Amino acid sequence: MRPLSQLMIVSALLFGGAALAGRPVNEFQPPPEMTKEQRDANKARELGGNINSYNRDIQIEETPIPWAALGLGALVLLAAVPFGWRAYRNTSQEIAEANTFGNSGRRAEDES
Repeated sequence: MRPLSQLMIVSALLFGGAALAGRPVNEFQPPPEMTKEQRDANKARELGGNINSYNRDIQIEETPIPWAALGLGALVLLAAVPFGWRAYRNTSQEIAEANTFGNSGRRAEDES
């Protein structure tokens, strides 16, 4: 049963491709040339030949800069920087003291 289904699929693909390849190809036909008056009319319509004046009445509202949020963020940053600096300094000192690679620190004194 399986070889029969595979044979049917392959034959359908081959004959379907052959049927599509036998169709006549349509020739490309460019659009008709427009006269200068038609081009000018299209240009005027695209640039602002609007029927209603709805777009003239619309005023775009600009959102104000959120100064309160920026100020609060700056205050939080200023409050957090000293704690972060102290944590960094303490951690780097602990790492330097616990450095056991090479002959540095107490091990160099113990060996001599």
